[in-house]
Amino acid sequence: MVIFAIALTCAALAANFGRLDRGRLLLAGLIVVAGLLPAVEELNAVSVTFAILALGIALALTTNPFLDGLAEGAASLLDLFLTGPFRSFRDVVGAFNLPAVTRGFALWFVPLLLGSLFAALFVAANPLLEKWISQLNPGNPASYLSLSRTLFWMAALAAVWPFIQVKWRRGFLTAADTIESPATDKIAPINARDLLGAGTILRSLILFNLLFAIQTILDAIYLWGHVALPADITYAVYAHRGAYPLIVTALLAAAFVLVAMRPGGPAEQSRVIRPLVYLWVGQNVLLVISSMLRLDLYVQTYLLTYWRVAAFVWMLLVAVGLVLILARIALHRPNQWLIHANLLTLTIVLYVCSLINFAAIIADYNVSHSREASGSGVNLDMDYLLRLGPQALPAIDRAIRLRYINPVLVSRRDCLVEQQRQQMASWRSWGFRSWRLQRALDEREAPAAAN
Repeated sequence: MVIFAIALTCAALAANFGRLDRGRLLLAGLIVVAGLLPAVEELNAVSVTFAILALGIALALTTNPFLDGLAEGAASLLDLFLTGPFRSFRDVVGAFNLPAVTRGFALWFVPLLLGSLFAALFVAANPLLEKWISQLNPGNPASYLSLSRTLFWMAALAAVWPFIQVKWRRGFLTAADTIESPATDKIAPINARDLLGAGTILRSLILFNLLFAIQTILDAIYLWGHVALPADITYAVYAHRGAYPLIVTALLAAAFVLVAMRPGGPAEQSRVIRPLVYLWVGQNVLLVISSMLRLDLYVQTYLLTYWRVAAFVWMLLVAVGLVLILARIALHRPNQWLIHANLLTLTIVLYVCSLINFAAIIADYNVSHSREASGSGVNLDMDYLLRLGPQALPAIDRAIRLRYINPVLVSRRDCLVEQQRQQMASWRSWGFRSWRLQRALDEREAPAAAN
């Protein structure tokens, strides 16, 4: 009873903070403490009466501007305890007026829609979340319903409501002087811009940061901290499930930030929204880094492919793009600057990739990390190595030496050697990379021919 009374006092203070009479707060606090002491000593009808009266008097002292005498105080308490509980039903009905519902829909439509999408992507990306949700089996909800308990909580809500939604009247019977709560002020009509207004963006960022924090904490525990996963979930499954859906999540987040923080928009100069944007983009960068680590763990188990290399490059571009979005917001640059910066980054990455011999890198990595070479991991996929083309020949030769001599493999390897020689024989297909490979093959075959 005492804990409930203290919680109700704190809730009433928070709900009516802007209307409090600061000069009477100390007196009201002393009255609450004195009124609750008998209930601490022994809970009985008298102590409960003192507690209820203390709460009512303290509320009236701090929020009722008409309190100017004993008669007015008694009338206020009668209004609070006798007619106040019945106001909850009227206020609930009044809350469902069309402008209020429409404005609430406008403020929460985008946060709830995108929040549901992000939650679905996180569940798809994280087998732990999927497992925990599957274990939430409430059974038959009807079995938990109790008419007596439902009626009790309805009565409790009606009794608490006057302390939260405070409305005082001058005299017990004068309804014309009712002080309405700010919540009952006339609500302005909304327009389409409210769907991405400052209020919607603020709610979205708070919700999104909380959702992303769950994924960030789980990654910090299981991916970065290497805490043991449940027995039915392996690190390879945990890594592979999250690598690609999390990139989709980061891209959606980047698109939302660009729309929400558009130049000249209502949220761009907000001192509350801007730190939330920085925090959320920072979490998205961590999300991309976690995706890269997930993919790396998966590659360590199942080796490299062209698509996995492309995924690494794509994730790097996404991470750089998120950092550039932060730079655009911090430096107050237009979206054109962001487009140019991303195009320059893409050009540099593609230029560097054009100089890298990915076929040789993939083949060498797969041979070095295969079960045949390291004693762990998966067996080497020779068919995939042979499909990589002539640039994989040095790694293919190593792989053949690791395995027993298979005439079929040797024959397919010789076909690649012949393909390489034909390419070098024509000046139209000559390339410096192919020339280096041909020189390495000639140097390797020269001692064999001499023998």
